[in-house]
Amino acid sequence: MNRFVTTMGRIVLMVVTCVAVLAAASCAKPSATQVAEGMVDSMVRGDFASATKDFDAAMQAALPAEKLGQSWAQVTAQIGAFKSRTGSREAQEAGSQTVHVTCQFEKGSWDIKVTFDKDGKIGGLYGSPAQSAEVPYRMPSYVHKERFEEYPVFVNKGGEWELPGTLTIPKGKGPFPAVVLVHGSGAQDRDETILANKPFKDIAWGLASRGVAVLRYDKRSKVYTDPAKWGKSFTVKEEVTDDALAAVKLLRGSTGIDPKRVFVLGHSNGALLSPRIGKADPKITGLIMMAGCITQPVEKCVLRQATYIASLNGPITDDTKKEINKQVQSAMKSVPDSYNQDLDDYIRAAPEMAKSLKQPMLVIQGARDYQAIEADFKIWKAALSSRTNVTFKLYPDLNHLFMTGTGMATPSEYEKPGTVAQSVVSDISDWINGH
Repeated sequence: MNRFVTTMGRIVLMVVTCVAVLAAASCAKPSATQVAEGMVDSMVRGDFASATKDFDAAMQAALPAEKLGQSWAQVTAQIGAFKSRTGSREAQEAGSQTVHVTCQFEKGSWDIKVTFDKDGKIGGLYGSPAQSAEVPYRMPSYVHKERFEEYPVFVNKGGEWELPGTLTIPKGKGPFPAVVLVHGSGAQDRDETILANKPFKDIAWGLASRGVAVLRYDKRSKVYTDPAKWGKSFTVKEEVTDDALAAVKLLRGSTGIDPKRVFVLGHSNGALLSPRIGKADPKITGLIMMAGCITQPVEKCVLRQATYIASLNGPITDDTKKEINKQVQSAMKSVPDSYNQDLDDYIRAAPEMAKSLKQPMLVIQGARDYQAIEADFKIWKAALSSRTNVTFKLYPDLNHLFMTGTGMATPSEYEKPGTVAQSVVSDISDWINGH
């Protein structure tokens, strides 16, 4: 369940898309920052027994010294050797005392997020590419902020899994068509923030500028980080689909929304799961899949992506192949078997499930996407060829975030600020307004 073991963080489509092992918190003496930095320094020295000495009982069970060492090896194999700590900051996140330790590795900067329980013990560990504090959000040129308003909302309000969100609604006389945005893999926020990029914010503001209301929300695995709350046998249903359905229900009952024109737009893993969401609620008006055409089991998908990334550095040796396989096997063990089994079973059934639905679908893909690949896009297109209300579109120069680029796509693209292509937002809004 530990997100730190993922080899590419949020930018890997299928890598262990579950909750981080985190808990609620305050800090104790020595300071939380000192404890977090000391833990990182111990990992750098290879002293994983010392690194785990301040773990709470849940973390000791989930991530013992040996497993932490394996996780650290996986990360450094992908982003290079540790060079230095470049800063730390404390924060309160979801009621937890948290320290972000930013570290420079050979191939990039990473944040190691350490969360503390109420007794001052380390209750969670989460690694991801460092968010750039120097690069502000770049508003797309197609956004017209004077055309819409935003309001705070809560999905599952008052329930066990309450999630904060934002409703972006056009100004003027409604009711308006509306869409729920469903995140890709990982502990995503409502903007689907990836480094300096916020594709869901681009889409929400772009669609609202064109007369479509949008509901986006923080993912359950972003808000609820205590492993005890999730249990040991959760599936994609609990992590994704239940909340997406709750968001649809909330949107239908919102002022200014046409309840008969509520759509679901999923990106990446959220797109893959959109037929399941559509089947669970046949009243959903239509489904939009962005980079979600997957046909391989999770493990093969992760292996393919890891191999592709390794190939960017040159020919892959037999030793490299062995190391990649070792990392993938370890990564697969970081989530419950129940999760991977549910996802694999669904992947096999997804095209036929989509074929059986009555809702219109828009299926779009970037040809430069190495996470959801064009070959799988073509398989889905063939599988749904008998449906007359399904539209497929491939964008030659777009990557997994639907941002423009050239040449072979690389993970480093996500470090550069960009925006979802205007053509994508226009195509989505035109399709929604046409249904």
